[in-house]
Amino acid sequence: MNELWPWMLLAGLGAFHGLNPAMGWLFAVALGVHRQSSAAVVKAVPAIALGHAASIALVAGAVVAVGLFVDQSALQTATGAGLIVWAIWHHFFGHRHRVRIGMRTGLAGLVAWSFLMATAHGAGLMLLPALMPLCLAGSPLHDIGGDTTAAITIAAVGVHTLAMLAVTSLIALAVYRWVGLEILRSAWINIDLVWTLVLLGTGTILLIV
Repeated sequence: MNELWPWMLLAGLGAFHGLNPAMGWLFAVALGVHRQSSAAVVKAVPAIALGHAASIALVAGAVVAVGLFVDQSALQTATGAGLIVWAIWHHFFGHRHRVRIGMRTGLAGLVAWSFLMATAHGAGLMLLPALMPLCLAGSPLHDIGGDTTAAITIAAVGVHTLAMLAVTSLIALAVYRWVGLEILRSAWINIDLVWTLVLLGTGTILLIV
């Protein structure tokens, strides 16, 4: 169970990111409405997932590289502090720096937009509590071989991205075909506020454990 929970956390965060309209499904639905085509929705989602994965992989790779030279407890403390700072910034200033890309954008534009949105939300930072026990020197899996760390990091990014892709696809198609965007006015909670609280809570836990 100790080796399973990081993978469950990675998948759960991927599902949560897929649930968040700011991470992509709302853009996919808007693109489909603009072009009056469900195919546009289907094509948009993988591009959004690819940009998200690139942002996650960049952060994961950087932290794993740093973790080879820095004590894991110091890295955990720095990660906790970073999550708290990011939560405060996101709450007070994040909404002022939204990335704007028009409805005529191609798939490359969607990838770039998704990359920037995931980075701005601190999506990669939130994966670090799951990545540290899997990829750094303290992991029991680390002793299997020299390429294990890279393979586990790639697998972690893949699990997270697949979970996000699945949830984003389901919600985007459901909203486009059956539910409609009116749900955002009547029954939708403030996911951005929840995300800020998750960042803050995770950072606090990392500092005190």
